[in-house]
Amino acid sequence: MKTKGEIEAAVCEGISRFEQEYMGRGPKSIDAYLIDDVLMVRLQGVLTAAEQHLVKSLTSEKGRDLLKQVRTHLVETARPFMEAMIEEIVGAKVLSMHHDISTVTGEEIVVFTLTAAPHFREVKKK
Repeated sequence: MKTKGEIEAAVCEGISRFEQEYMGRGPKSIDAYLIDDVLMVRLQGVLTAAEQHLVKSLTSEKGRDLLKQVRTHLVETARPFMEAMIEEIVGAKVLSMHHDISTVTGEEIVVFTLTAAPHFREVKKK
């Protein structure tokens, strides 16, 4: 049985690999937080050079909206793959997935709600 930290690290590795293979670029940094039956993944530095240029070249609202629409569509298309990966890592089914990205900071948040809190091994304190 994995520890909570090992589960969070495996989630980071899986999501990072997904970003590299599916989106064409991995994040500059990634963190996962498992809190009861909620798993939050925070990715920083995910915007590609083309996406950054798109946001800067259009009016701020139009560029932001277009980028968010494209990213949302890509994530929704890959949703079955992402949910299966999370279920395999945490050992619980995904109930729902929520996603948003900031065109200002290049930060992306993905939140998974699970059908149950995953079981994990407690770390022994020294």
